[in-house]
Amino acid sequence: MSEAGNVFLHDVPAGIVWRDVRGYHFQYSPAYRASGRPAISLTMPVREAPYSDPRALLPFFDNLIPEGWLLDVALDTWKLNPRDRMTLLLTLCRECIGAVRIDALPEDFSLPPHFDG
Repeated sequence: MSEAGNVFLHDVPAGIVWRDVRGYHFQYSPAYRASGRPAISLTMPVREAPYSDPRALLPFFDNLIPEGWLLDVALDTWKLNPRDRMTLLLTLCRECIGAVRIDALPEDFSLPPHFDG
C-alpha cells in the first residue's frame, strides 16, 4: 500500500481512505459500522463494502482539499504536486474546517484483515 489515512468524524475513527494499484478507496471500520454513528457524507452511507474509484480520488475526499490562494500557499510551502490529490488530502486535511479529519498512516501500513483492501 502506498498511501492511506485514518478518517475521523468528530474525532471518532470512522474508517480508512487509501490508494493502491487498483485505485482509490474508502471503507468504514467494523467498529464504526456497529456504533450506529452517522455517515461521513450523505453520498457515502455507512455500509460494509468499500467505496472505490479506479481513476480518481472519491469526490467527498477531493472536496476536502483547499482551493484557490490557500491551495497555492500549501503547494508552495510543501512543494506538493497539485495533480496528486491523495498526497494533498493526506498532507492538508489533518485540520480541515468541519467535522472530518484525515490522519496520514505510515508508508509501510497495510490494511487490517477486516478491510477489503
